[in-house]
Amino acid sequence: MKLIVGLGNPGKEYEFTRHNIGFLVLEQLAEKWGIAVNKNRFKSLFGEGIFQEDKIVLLKPQTFMNLSGQAVLDAVRFYKLESTDILVIYDDMDLPTGRLRLRKSGGAGGHRGMESIIYLLNTENFPRLRIGIGKPGPDKDAVQHVLGRFGEEERERVVAAVSKAVAAVELVLKEGVEKAMNTVNRN
Repeated sequence: MKLIVGLGNPGKEYEFTRHNIGFLVLEQLAEKWGIAVNKNRFKSLFGEGIFQEDKIVLLKPQTFMNLSGQAVLDAVRFYKLESTDILVIYDDMDLPTGRLRLRKSGGAGGHRGMESIIYLLNTENFPRLRIGIGKPGPDKDAVQHVLGRFGEEERERVVAAVSKAVAAVELVLKEGVEKAMNTVNRN
């Protein structure tokens, strides 16, 4: 069984913001795999399904970004998962808009949602897929940037990045993180 977590903030006011790119990827996976992410448990919206004969749980924490670890921990405990059975998808300001990076483990890199997950799981040893949202311009701070919507000039790259992220998740599930990293991180 695999737990795939897309990070974001709940509520209409946060839809399509940079910080919610994890939700966008999860929604695309749900649509492609025919999994309804509409059950309410684990302080999340979630859905269960099958991909390549493996049971999959898609999780959208509803705790707000900085408390994402609460939702992930609840799901991990319920399903009795190892940390390596989790894949977290989230935004990263240190990557150019649309760039993907897949890692087996690592620190939070200043991302509050990841800090929460790492702290509550008490490990950095879980795979993560980071999607670049670029750095804020000189007239914006980090909070304004991540809670802002993508500009027209970024939209095409974001749509492509979400599609690539869906393919990356499928590659992880088919071939494992190590092999998938060689493909995903090459771009």
